[in-house]
Amino acid sequence: MSTQLYRYADGRVANSLAIAYALGGYAAGVALLLADSWLANAAGTLLLGHAMIVAAYLIHEFAHGTIFAKPRHNDWAGEVASWICGSCYAGFQDLRRKHMRHHVDRADVLTFDTKVFLNRHCPGWVRKGVLAAEWAYVPAVELIMHGYVIVLPFITDNPKHRANRRRVALTLLLRLALFGLLAAVSVKAAILYFVAWSLMLTVLRFTDAYQHTYDAFAVLEDNGAIPGDKLRDRAYEQMNTYSNVVSVRWPVLDLLLLNFAYHNAHHAKPVAPWYRLRKLHRELYGDDYGQVLPMRLLLKSFHQHRLRRVIDDDYGQVRSTGTQRADGFYGAVGVSFLTAV
Repeated sequence: MSTQLYRYADGRVANSLAIAYALGGYAAGVALLLADSWLANAAGTLLLGHAMIVAAYLIHEFAHGTIFAKPRHNDWAGEVASWICGSCYAGFQDLRRKHMRHHVDRADVLTFDTKVFLNRHCPGWVRKGVLAAEWAYVPAVELIMHGYVIVLPFITDNPKHRANRRRVALTLLLRLALFGLLAAVSVKAAILYFVAWSLMLTVLRFTDAYQHTYDAFAVLEDNGAIPGDKLRDRAYEQMNTYSNVVSVRWPVLDLLLLNFAYHNAHHAKPVAPWYRLRKLHRELYGDDYGQVLPMRLLLKSFHQHRLRRVIDDDYGQVRSTGTQRADGFYGAVGVSFLTAV
């Protein structure tokens, strides 16, 4: 019987460092939130937020089984990382199944379509409130989706979801108790914890927004089919996938996001671990690949289209050349792998 811990031998150092940073950064970040110094509080907020970001991208790795040799170890680690990120109301396997559909169907597959909800079903004041929050860069759509994961078992007749009532209720009670304990010790620390979590959501949503121009489909169940209205083959996949790297000049900065931005390489070989993606990208595409969109080209679009992105089904278009080629790329919203909807 194999005693190998990590799936790939060359991942021992990289994976150990990433996991240690996520766990240690989370603990150290919370400790700094409790300090008397505002400088320490600010550092703790940034550290905690980034530790959550790394934990989130580790969830993505655990879902693809690229970290540990045994699947159950990836499952356990995914559950722990989900607690760090606040995505623990749904089981890790639910998160994994939703994300795998994204790869298999080559589409953004949703259970809860926030655009339909906001445009057709919610009261006007709710829609206005969400748009006002999004205008102020509050990740309201992601908050709605996390909330929907919590309430879904209690508002549906589906036996599968109703079976999660106990898990969701106990998880919510425990997390509220822990957050209440933190607030009892320091209200300031509790507020900054929420700020750090919101920072994580914002970074993830910015990255997620510009990695695909896929069609989005609301599919109520795991086995629900998407329309066969076009050929969604590998060519379609690559031409509707973008590598929104942090920096072309300083690729080491992409390690801040565990190389998640090398998304074309990830979709070409989903079982390639995060620490190989930069090299794999260069081997497959070279240095002048047209699907590369440095994040500096996306900041303008993220700002200008922050409301349109919330209510418009159109993701926009990317021009082939120029420093303004991403200005018409509105981007996606509500497609996070942290929510099983």
